[in-house]
Amino acid sequence: MDRRQISSIAHTGHPVAAPLGDASVRTLLDRALPGTGARLLDLGCGSGTWLTRALAARPDLRADGVDSDAHAVAAARRAAEEAGLADRIAFHAQDAARFDSPHRYELVLSIGAAHAFGGLLPTLKAAEGHLAPGGGVLLGDCFWEREPGRAVLDAGFAADDHEDLATTVDRVTAAGWVPLHGHVSTLREWDDYEWSWTGSLSRWALDHPEHPDHAQALEAAAAHRTAWLHGYRGTLGFVTLLLRRA
Repeated sequence: MDRRQISSIAHTGHPVAAPLGDASVRTLLDRALPGTGARLLDLGCGSGTWLTRALAARPDLRADGVDSDAHAVAAARRAAEEAGLADRIAFHAQDAARFDSPHRYELVLSIGAAHAFGGLLPTLKAAEGHLAPGGGVLLGDCFWEREPGRAVLDAGFAADDHEDLATTVDRVTAAGWVPLHGHVSTLREWDDYEWSWTGSLSRWALDHPEHPDHAQALEAAAAHRTAWLHGYRGTLGFVTLLLRRA
């Protein structure tokens, strides 16, 4: 069982794949969605949840979603078909950093996918290359709520993986972007996300006792739970920013 398989199972009960509750997702989309007839692009779309929710609420929108995980893209296509949205969403199984399109987009989303681009600012640069004039970016990434201690570093993080919230926003604004809205995930949203992540993977393992990956899935869930509860809980934050170019 590779990392992508583990992630796919772990996100079964939390398909947004980020520490954001349903109400927060709705609010962010309400503020971010552009005018009539717009196109959306999700770079690192996973199972396509952000786009399907956006297009279900707005029948005038069209969208593309890109992710390197072919299984996630296949799941996104199935979800779009089941929701009756397949004629308005195209999903592409490829490296999001190499995606090219003849279209320009009024909104580019990239939530929790900065690793695919090499960091926060490279993600913004990639998003900008797809933007229509006056378009916006909805970007979600981690930051340090407080300086990471030894327990966090022992959980596999490095101190320079992230900055604090103020420095994160300063870097974005120094690169010429203007925040129009932001949401800092609450501890409750983090806890819901992490319980769902570890619980979904554990449930799968217990439901498949004869599967050759049974023990590995249980071990992965236990290791993740330990890293969270004994390490980064309350230290690792997540911010989602709605941005436009100055």
